[in-house]
Formats: sequence, structure tokens, C-alpha cells
Amino acid sequence: MERAHTIPHRRLDPTAAVVRSAVRAMMPGSSTLPGCGELELDAFVRRLLHEASWPMWLATTASSLAFVLTPPLTVYLPLPSFLLPASLLDRHADRMSGHALYPVRQAAMMVKTVMGMHWGAHPRVREALALPPYPEDPGTWRTH
Repeated sequence: MERAHTIPHRRLDPTAAVVRSAVRAMMPGSSTLPGCGELELDAFVRRLLHEASWPMWLATTASSLAFVLTPPLTVYLPLPSFLLPASLLDRHADRMSGHALYPVRQAAMMVKTVMGMHWGAHPRVREALALPPYPEDPGTWRTH
């Protein structure tokens, strides 16, 4: 039986696409470290959206949607972020993180915080930072 806060599977695909779009733009790679989009992001986002509590799901989804919809506030173009060229997308991500309006900055911080869990725990990132890999997830904490 499905718990009340669990999002039905049919709603995961569009939601996951919005989250992935925001994460890829907000957490790109560099010459020495991989970006979030290079680290099995699809599987992590699906798992996160499936296992997250209702408040976490809402915060992650709303923050990612805010990223997609706020280019008019940051780069002054009335387009969703996924239609911006790469240079403007990077500028949008940067300006959103330092925007004068707190809710806009907070949305950027939420995306980075949630996806930072995935990025910082990934074996490729830990290897690049000369850190030992984390042990396999024992799967002991699950809400359903």
C-alpha cells in the first residue's frame, strides 16, 4: 500500500526532468572534478523523489522549478532555463545563487544542498579529492 506522502510513479518523470535540468546547470563539472550530471544523476533523482518525505520532495521540486522559471529575474529573458544557451544558463545559475531576493537565493541553495549529498558521496568525487569511498549503503533507513 502506498503511503500518503509518496508521489505516484506516473508523476516522477516530469518532476525528475525538472530536477535533473536544474542540477546539471547548478552543479557542472570542472577539469578536476565531475559535475553532478556525470554521476548517475538519473538514478539518484528517481530514488530521491521516490524515498523522500513529502516536505523534502516539495522543497526539492519547488526549488528546481524555481530555477527553471527564474531566468527573467537573472538574465532578463522570458525563457525557461532549459532553453537558454550554455553561456546564459551558467550566468543564470551564478546570478540565482547571489540574487537580492532571499527566496530566489534559497531555491538555489536547496538544489545545491540536496544534490550535494549525491555529489559528495560519489566514489569518483571522493577519489578526485583523495578521500576513501563510503561503504555500500546498507539500506537500513527507509520510510517505505
